[in-house]
Amino acid sequence: MTQGRARRTLDADERRERIVETAMVHFAGHGYRGGRVEDIASQVGIAKGTVFLDFGSKEGLFMAVYQRAVSKLPAWLDAPQDVVAQGFWATLDWWLERTEDFVESDPVPHRIAVIGRYDTGMSMRRSIDRFMHSEDPYGTLEFVEFGVGQGEIRDDVDPEMLASMLDWAAERFQDALVSAELDPGLIHRQPERRQMRIKEFLEVLRGGIEAQPED
Repeated sequence: MTQGRARRTLDADERRERIVETAMVHFAGHGYRGGRVEDIASQVGIAKGTVFLDFGSKEGLFMAVYQRAVSKLPAWLDAPQDVVAQGFWATLDWWLERTEDFVESDPVPHRIAVIGRYDTGMSMRRSIDRFMHSEDPYGTLEFVEFGVGQGEIRDDVDPEMLASMLDWAAERFQDALVSAELDPGLIHRQPERRQMRIKEFLEVLRGGIEAQPED
């Protein structure tokens, strides 16, 4: 590659980086449906067509933003080692108890993850689901396999099935913890029952996927 081509490639990479970072904040504030590519382009100082040149469409741009956002979020086994050493259920409980604190400490990536789940259409949602299944950015499959290895999670069900169930259930429960808008009336209507709701969620989940003692 010539020096000139290398420079142009670097410039294009830097531009795409600026677009993604700007779009992340913009989508977090306006949602997917309310986000406007022309506003993002204006903030970056480029033409709207340049965004489409780099990402193909608004959907392509949001997908790049979503991938960046979830890559910034911690994986299940990123909990402190002394917590992980206590096992699968202790680690899950640790994350649930601290959900609001982690969202408040870095709200933009969390907001993008929520927007991806609730403010996008079917086509976008399919792309997100394919990405989450193939890349597993939260390390859910590894977390489930950890639980199986610890003898805490049942081993008679495909771990990928259990990981999918955990992702679906835990994500939506955490969404309810941090947003009254997404809470079906379980938590924010009676905030004093928050601790009890976390305990109940864990107990129901245990009933479905906890390893059963041998007869």
